[in-house]
Amino acid sequence: YQYPLMFGLILAFCWCSLVCCSRIYMGMHSILDVIAGFLYAILILVVFHPLVDLIDNFNLTYKYAPLIIISLHLALGIFSFTLDTWSTSRGDTAQILGCGAGVACGSHVNYVMGLKLDPPPETLPLSLSSLTVTVFGKAILRLLIGVIVLLLTKIAMKKVTIPLACKIFRIPHKDVRKARQRMEVELPYRYITYGTVGFCLMFIVPCLFHVIGLS
Repeated sequence: YQYPLMFGLILAFCWCSLVCCSRIYMGMHSILDVIAGFLYAILILVVFHPLVDLIDNFNLTYKYAPLIIISLHLALGIFSFTLDTWSTSRGDTAQILGCGAGVACGSHVNYVMGLKLDPPPETLPLSLSSLTVTVFGKAILRLLIGVIVLLLTKIAMKKVTIPLACKIFRIPHKDVRKARQRMEVELPYRYITYGTVGFCLMFIVPCLFHVIGLS
């Protein structure tokens, strides 16, 4: 979509500032951690930005892309769980990786089924439509329905994955909080739960919108 450059820069600055400040306020990271993370993010952007179209095309068109994506994200999750002690960052990492894998797989399914194709290059950039009561109402309705579906998905998967992981690895699950601190439980719980949420976000929820006429 075509929008003013200054608006985009201000929005990006505000969002980045809120994220950075919240990590410091919650005591999750120091100021040096945040600065290092910010610089590292810029480095990642510089390296991967020229490859975005190539990666996106591979994800959408290659037959075995979902299998490769799931395997890669799962391997990265296992690698990040090599800490000697439990840390919230382990769960956050698995959560991000799982959500990313789910979103990528959902995008692949959309492309294969022809449900959500990119607009032709000659039509870009798209212009923002005028804000009317109908457009605003549909946006709010889409938001509410989408959030409810994703929350229900998260709750259902959490109810299933934690007891199942405890049963498979023979870990007592009476104290769920303590059980979740075990790698054998936290990794599949976070990965499967948020992978499913990411898949629903990209595929299930848009299909639901199409069925009820909110596309």
